[in-house]
Amino acid sequence: MRLLAVLLAALPLSALAAGNAQKGKQLFVKNGCWQCHGYVGQGGAAGKPLAPKPMPFEAFNVFVRNSNGPMPQYPKEILSDADLADIHAYLPSIPAPKDYKSIPLLNQEPR
Repeated sequence: MRLLAVLLAALPLSALAAGNAQKGKQLFVKNGCWQCHGYVGQGGAAGKPLAPKPMPFEAFNVFVRNSNGPMPQYPKEILSDADLADIHAYLPSIPAPKDYKSIPLLNQEPR
């Protein structure tokens, strides 16, 4: 936990700037995020859901840069701070899935 606090304190302010969601969508695909997290960040067998409510940017940045789990690390040489901010901006722009109760076909009584 202390390491996370130290890493968060060391982030440059420019890395916390708001990103461009449209560009982030393209980068999400280009950088292969979709392969584990799905095209709309819904998650899959290999990756957790990311959208529509991603973790705060500061934690997202630390995790992406320093992952020690099955996800590879993405250093700044591979994914710039600006690109990471754009990807993060894309995630909350993805609409939440519809509640199954709002889909008539799924609420029909068996015949």
